[in-house]
Amino acid sequence: MRLLILGGGRAQLSAIKKTKELGHQVIVSDYLKDAPGRPLADHAELVSTFDIKDNIRVGQNYDIDGVITIGTDQPVYTAAAVADKLNLNTLIDKTTAKAVTNKRVMKNIFKKNNIPTAQFKIIDKNFKKKELKDIHFPAVIKPLDSQGQRGVFRINSIEEVSLYFKDVLEFSREDEILIEEYYESDEITISGWVEQGKTNILTITDRITYEQARHIGICTAHIFPSRYLHNYFREIENISKKIVRFFNIKNGPIYFQFLVGEKGIKVNEIACRIGGAYEADFIPLITGVDILKMVIRAALGQSIDLKQLNNYNILNNDNWLSVQLFFAKRGKVQSIGNIDEIKKMDDLIKIELNYEVGDTISKIQNATARAGYFIIKGVSRHQLKENIRKVYDNLLINNEKGENLVLRQAGEVL
Repeated sequence: MRLLILGGGRAQLSAIKKTKELGHQVIVSDYLKDAPGRPLADHAELVSTFDIKDNIRVGQNYDIDGVITIGTDQPVYTAAAVADKLNLNTLIDKTTAKAVTNKRVMKNIFKKNNIPTAQFKIIDKNFKKKELKDIHFPAVIKPLDSQGQRGVFRINSIEEVSLYFKDVLEFSREDEILIEEYYESDEITISGWVEQGKTNILTITDRITYEQARHIGICTAHIFPSRYLHNYFREIENISKKIVRFFNIKNGPIYFQFLVGEKGIKVNEIACRIGGAYEADFIPLITGVDILKMVIRAALGQSIDLKQLNNYNILNNDNWLSVQLFFAKRGKVQSIGNIDEIKKMDDLIKIELNYEVGDTISKIQNATARAGYFIIKGVSRHQLKENIRKVYDNLLINNEKGENLVLRQAGEVL
């Protein structure tokens, strides 16, 4: 069978490899000629994952049997639209796909159905100050239809809304933006699977973020289990079920981002996909549920084995794991050291770098500036912390002066 995978970036590599392992052909669409997933695919097309019309054409040309994306937000709608046009199996319809990829629709559903979220407003460039009378600063402005923290800024006044309005729209196809109150909080992520409307929570992680000047929410690590798992589980579960109900999510993966602060839980954003922090790799390891295989089989119209899902209980999961999405300071990479030694460490699952010797590391503005990642386990919180420390102690990305550029403090926060 033939599966069209939208995106050939690092977040989609596991989907490409898994699909081929299952004996299917892979067609990748990506607008980048050097996308790392292109050489792994059976066929690759130079097409943007945002381009519905061209991806329909790709699907027709290859007579595909299914279409998916993982680890990225906006192509979720493209996948639903392609599946609808070509009469393919789809986990969510276009209406739901639109609701979980456009913050105007998403936030209004939150508001209408009393799903807790930060106070917000949708505005255009001609907004009046009185429109923001209910917004307390500091606030956050975001594109309505972007991803990876692109175009997201923390601001302190109404005047700064106008100052950064154009910068936000550079990452959007809309002419309006979202402004919402900044909520001082910790962030958690919920990954799960919906089967015939039933919500099954697989993991709840602490999502560690990095803030630099006005750029906020850039993820540097995920830690399982979340510190809020046991005390907040019922509330997390109830809010998740409410989201599934009012967004009409019938089947497939879910990825929700919640904020936990003094005023309780607020929903930040939601998605109907596998997360972009390599959840496709680590969820099967710590839950026994191969969520990626389930997505692939469902998209191809094949049956899904639900035994592991039905037997799983997150409250009985005693694993400890972290994904460290590390960044580095600006500079030219002169040398990279100790990767082979790190790969020999106990409990290390995987490590990958996004830069090579001779590359120049750019300024951190969003998630695209990551220097690499590693996934590591531990039998306890203490051991997991020690394992993470050992990796960072050995991880070297040096500049011409011999300085290590790795920003270990951004994610090493157990």
